[in-house]
Amino acid sequence: MTHPTLALDFGTSNSAAAVLRDGVVRRLGIEAGADTLPTAVFLPARGGSMRIGRAAEAALVEGEEGRYMRALKSILGTPLFHEERLIAGRRRTLCSIVTALLAEVKTRAEAAAGTRFTRVLSGRPVHFHSGDADRDARAEADLRACYLAAGFDAVDFLFEPEAAALATRQAGGPEETRLIVDIGGGTSDFSVVHTRTDGIGIVASHGIRLGGTDFDHAVSMAQAMPMLGLGGDLRRTLGEGLLPVPRAIYADLSTWAMIPFLYSRDTERAVADLVRHAVDPAPMRRLAAVIEHRLGHDLAFAVERGKIAANAAAPGARIDMGCIEPGLAVPVTAGMMNAALSDCRDRLRTALYETLVLARVPPAEIGSVVLVGGSSLMSLVEAEARAVCPAARLVRADAFTAVVDGLALATGPAGGR
Repeated sequence: MTHPTLALDFGTSNSAAAVLRDGVVRRLGIEAGADTLPTAVFLPARGGSMRIGRAAEAALVEGEEGRYMRALKSILGTPLFHEERLIAGRRRTLCSIVTALLAEVKTRAEAAAGTRFTRVLSGRPVHFHSGDADRDARAEADLRACYLAAGFDAVDFLFEPEAAALATRQAGGPEETRLIVDIGGGTSDFSVVHTRTDGIGIVASHGIRLGGTDFDHAVSMAQAMPMLGLGGDLRRTLGEGLLPVPRAIYADLSTWAMIPFLYSRDTERAVADLVRHAVDPAPMRRLAAVIEHRLGHDLAFAVERGKIAANAAAPGARIDMGCIEPGLAVPVTAGMMNAALSDCRDRLRTALYETLVLARVPPAEIGSVVLVGGSSLMSLVEAEARAVCPAARLVRADAFTAVVDGLALATGPAGGR
């Protein structure tokens, strides 16, 4: 018996699975009542099975003792991925945690499909790491090894924007040159494709390490972290004059994947030293509370909610930091967002032009720009796409499922093309 191939979009923020049955894409319920699963895990401190997706988020919200982790995909290809650390009472590697996550996703997908999966077609960004070919290759090798350890016999990869191009073939005109813009949680990926009545042709693909988690990081550093002491001054232990507060702890606290590693005695001692030497110790005490009570992810979710509200121009958009101190909040206006995300905007525009240069296609020849990926909902993405290709139609596809749908189509006899 030939087993079908599982299509799996393993994302930084969300994941999805699908299978092709009789030429029709069927999404698989790896998260009850939803097409996508939050790519998050929770490891209970006192033993018990690992929780994933919404169950992991619920354990965090309910204050259960343990370790919550998100954005693990961004660690692929780095030495940290294989370092053994004490996590939730046991020495583990992030590699083993990702493997366990993929094994559980495989089990759920098999239950939903009623069949065993021995092969997987996984999406991958064009570049896991910008400008570092060796680290990029290690990242794919890391992910492949995790799939194999999770129980798959064979693993293939397809660039995520190329998968999205397959899923959105009918989105524009029947024959045109199209730019796919896929902005996910960790990367931005692009493909220039020629669409035809009988399929598509990939002209060029490009990508950079920039995504929704980077938007969160920028907003957090600009708006939330000053409330915890960033930008303040420290008195010298010896001598006169002041020193700026170092940024390292704040940078990690604003980075989803690094938050769990701040909860250590070394960090507690470093923050206690900052409190002792701070010209204004009150914000530093808030930082100490975040580390002591392990509120980093609560703060990160608050920043994400504030970003989303400001992007939607919601009245009174703010970052609610009441989990740290009652009544503590920071407003987030459109102007503040633009200032915080100016570097992200510049990098995105540059990457769009680089993609067109690689394809040797001038902007005027792009018939439509297709936006996919959860972070494509940010208004700056649409604005930059329109600025680079002003004559093109703008098409919004299914933000969270276009990639997995395209992966499923690619498992068909003709590869979806």
